[in-house]
Amino acid sequence: MKSLSDKKLSDQKAISPWSYKPWWCQPWSILLTGTSLISGSWFLLNNVWITVLVAIPLLAWMGFFLLVWPRLMVSSGVLDSDAD
Repeated sequence: MKSLSDKKLSDQKAISPWSYKPWWCQPWSILLTGTSLISGSWFLLNNVWITVLVAIPLLAWMGFFLLVWPRLMVSSGVLDSDAD
């Protein structure tokens, strides 16, 4: 038999940090922007070294905002206080 606190935890929906961001800062837009800029660099300049120089900061930016930032937001507890 589930206790009352177990039922409350199972009834709560997973909090998504993406629901607090505008459309232009969603995962799909971050991926689309990053891949467009990297591929655009290749198609315009056709130079591997410049494309690599463009790709390194863009991949770091994408990795931070797609992998690190959401975990930091959930673990910080900031979203929990907003849900109440």
